[in-house]
Amino acid sequence: MNLLYTMLIENCGIAGIKGNNNVGMDLVISLKSLQHRGQEAAGIAITDKEMYLYKKVGLVEDIFKPHIIRNLSGNVGIGHVRYSTKGSSVSYNAQPFKVKTNRGDIAVAHNGEVVNADNLRNKLSNEGVVFSGTTDSEVIAQLLGRYLEIMKNPIKAIRKLMEMIKGGYSLVILINTQLFAVRDPYGIRPIIIGKYDNGYAVASESVVMDHLNGEMIRDMLPGEVIELTETGVNTLFIKEEGKAHCMFEWVYFSRPDAIIENKLSYYVRIRLGEILAEEKGIDADIVIPVPDSGRPHALGFSRKSGIPFEEGLMKNRYTTERTFIMPDSKTRDETLKKKLNPIKKILEGKRVVLCDDSIVRGTTMKKIVSLIKGSGAVEVHVRIGSPPIISPCYYGIDMKSRDELIAPDKSEKEIAEIIGADSVGYISIDGLARAIGIKQDFLCLGCVTEKYPVKVGNELLRGQKQLFDFATEKKVIMNEK
Repeated sequence: MNLLYTMLIENCGIAGIKGNNNVGMDLVISLKSLQHRGQEAAGIAITDKEMYLYKKVGLVEDIFKPHIIRNLSGNVGIGHVRYSTKGSSVSYNAQPFKVKTNRGDIAVAHNGEVVNADNLRNKLSNEGVVFSGTTDSEVIAQLLGRYLEIMKNPIKAIRKLMEMIKGGYSLVILINTQLFAVRDPYGIRPIIIGKYDNGYAVASESVVMDHLNGEMIRDMLPGEVIELTETGVNTLFIKEEGKAHCMFEWVYFSRPDAIIENKLSYYVRIRLGEILAEEKGIDADIVIPVPDSGRPHALGFSRKSGIPFEEGLMKNRYTTERTFIMPDSKTRDETLKKKLNPIKKILEGKRVVLCDDSIVRGTTMKKIVSLIKGSGAVEVHVRIGSPPIISPCYYGIDMKSRDELIAPDKSEKEIAEIIGADSVGYISIDGLARAIGIKQDFLCLGCVTEKYPVKVGNELLRGQKQLFDFATEKKVIMNEK
């Protein structure tokens, strides 16, 4: 089976805390602050005298009721919120994954995707490992357990794990009472280090530290492995192979108040809107956002263009789901109907600039444009704060095949016709990099350039001029088995 189209793809939220006192409630608070990164399942592994694991399908608040929280006893633990695809919202795919070894219990929580997971799964299965779920995260946990048994040393086992897994990932690992965090060698997936009154923490986003009344210390470095203790954070080793920070974290996925690589996401999104107005300006009466993801982009566009900003779509604040991370089109459509209501008094007779962070499949944007025109707008000009998404993400975001994307091989005019807009304008790749404030060579832009930092299938590598011969590449993969 081809990994590119069969493995379950995730972009989740992870947290780990080493405290001086019980960290159970702190882990629950951390996961609540990361709920936007995954709404299908959540789990916590915590260690007192023994490792206790509780995970379930659902939202954090619904899973971790007071009587469950009372069982979360220990001063070290890890947590996870899950977002997945292809009907995998089942409890056995929830994280963390726990594995028993002859060196004790380990638990692993993972954000991202391992692109060679199929090969590794087959290898472990042939050696007698039985898997309970279908995710690459369990492959990581089982592989680490195997190396820990062989090498009898956590640091050596983690180093060997990093040699074997390829892709974009951040990990929190609990081995008995030791807590480790790992970032992939290109820094594709984010993870930060923080400090608060009860100890030290790592998390997918800096917002966790805000909710714990603590402070962010720094981002983990690409390829860095750390251990958290009661007294501090120790860097064990660094296995950097380059820099390729995921641009989509700033454009959409992280919360606007998250700081990633010293860049506040909100300010980056404002700047995206400003540059978008410079590059794709249009004569119009009002600028409105797709709430809430497009609001800072629309503010930036309005400020730069001088076109008044208005709220033309009202969001139901009691519907928390993000349509982009819904697992199927039917669910996305039903959620959109619950979420957005057009304000006719604002839209009637107006030429509207509609701003959002991205267009992936195009189905949601088509419905939003229809809503606005159906409310009396005379023109709708869509402006997007990312370049066209023309190729899949293999490192953890749900854009798994070109067939599902609207932009490949289509002009802006053709896309406008498909979604029913009067025009569509995307920010350029250069404009994107300028808004983020990081050189293109240090960003993962695979989904907008078709060039990737980590080799996967027959896709182009970043800096590569032409495709490898697929037959040759296939032989290499077979030899790895």
